[in-house]
Order: sequence, then C-alpha cells, then structure tokens
Amino acid sequence: MWPYPRLVAHRGCGTLAPENTIAALRCVLEHGFRAAEFDVMLSGDGIPVVLHDPELGRTVKGKGRTSDYSARQLTAMDAGSWFGKEFSGERVPDYEQFFRFCAEHAIWMNVEIKPVPGFEEQTGRVVAQCTKHFLDELRGPGIWHGDVAALPLFSSFSVEALMAAKLAVPEIPRALLLRAIPENWQEMLRQLDAVAIDVSYRQLRPEQVQAVKLAGYGLFCYTVNDIALAKKLKTWGVDAIYTDRIDLFGPDFWELA
Repeated sequence: MWPYPRLVAHRGCGTLAPENTIAALRCVLEHGFRAAEFDVMLSGDGIPVVLHDPELGRTVKGKGRTSDYSARQLTAMDAGSWFGKEFSGERVPDYEQFFRFCAEHAIWMNVEIKPVPGFEEQTGRVVAQCTKHFLDELRGPGIWHGDVAALPLFSSFSVEALMAAKLAVPEIPRALLLRAIPENWQEMLRQLDAVAIDVSYRQLRPEQVQAVKLAGYGLFCYTVNDIALAKKLKTWGVDAIYTDRIDLFGPDFWELA
C-alpha cells in the first residue's frame, strides 16, 4: 500500500508563493495541504539551505554559485521580492528552519537533494546526517526508524548524492528522480535501495507505469498542473503527483477523482 501523500506541493507552494520559502509553506497550510517538496543544497561552509538553483540571480538577487557564500550570507538574502512586493524580505531558509516548520505543522516532506555540481557526495551525506539529527531531536533517537509514512523521502537526480545519503542514513527512504525511465531503471533502484521513481509525465507511457508497479515500486509524476491530466495519470496507476497549482486541485482531489 502507498504510504505517502498523493498530492505534493512543488517547491513549497508552486506558483502561488515564492518557492522554497517559509511563506510557501504557509500557503500550503492555507490551502489545506499537508505535503511539500523542496530543494536542499549546501552553502559554501557546508550547511544545508533551501534553494533550487545552484547559481544566484533568478529567485535571489546576486551573482555566483550558492557555494560561494556562507549559510549566514545566504539566509540574509531576500528570496521573496522577485515574486511580489508583499513577499519582500522573505529570506532564504536554512534546512533546519524549514524542517522544523514542516514538523511542527505536520507537513510531510519530500526532500530533493539538489547538489551544486561537484558537491554531490558531500551534499547527500550532509543532508542525510542533518535529517537524522533533526528527527532524533524531535522524536527521540531511534523511535522514528520504523514509521515509514511519517519519515521524509529523499529524492534526487544525482545517483551519487542518493548513494551517499543511503550510506549515511539507510533508514530514511529514497526515490530516484528521472526525466524519462531508462532501460536499466530496476538496476538503478536496486543499487540505491530506492522505494520509488519520480518521473516527468511528459515521457511516461502506461506500460511503464504498469512495469514499475508490478516490480513493487512507487511512482510519482512531476509537475502536473492540469486536472484532466492528473485524472488520466491516476487511471494509469500513478501513485502521486507534484503540482504547482494546489489551488486547482484541493487536498481531497485524489480521493474524489
């Protein structure tokens, strides 16, 4: 049985609030959702922060790679003004701040490990170790090990980062992010001890969904912003979707579709 939420807010709250911010998580709650996907990478001093892009300039003003800046510098930067004046001053959150907000408000977390190129192994290891530390602090050491449905799910396009996360904290489950499902997908999942595939719906076929499900793996699709498309994917057997438009779907969409 699928243990995770069926509808997941992409990058915190998709296109309804500045992505990967605490404001985005508040938007998730306002729409009645309890599941969010977000991106974590390392600052120059090795501290996990919540950002999507390895270089500044799109959602955060500045130049250079995120690894050129310390966590203190990054978390002082404005991550909201680009989206709207009402979000001016919304800061880049560090991972601990983001994690604790999710935990306190019962928001399930899909943590995309998003390494700056060249930092794949280090990012996977550090994110996994920090996640374990946060879980131990909040729930007690070891208590959370068997509660799969309540655990965060690590996902990444980087096999190296996921492998490092597996070696560091094997108890936290993993999903492999793919743009399309390759022929050797089962071998890749076995090597990572992954529980699911996260794949773009654009190159997905019904027979692939059936093969993934028959092999015993879960299947997420990204990024689905159309109700008719979501209904079609559900009939194919897709387990869950990421969406930018939680305002269109509503938290009960999957059960009612």
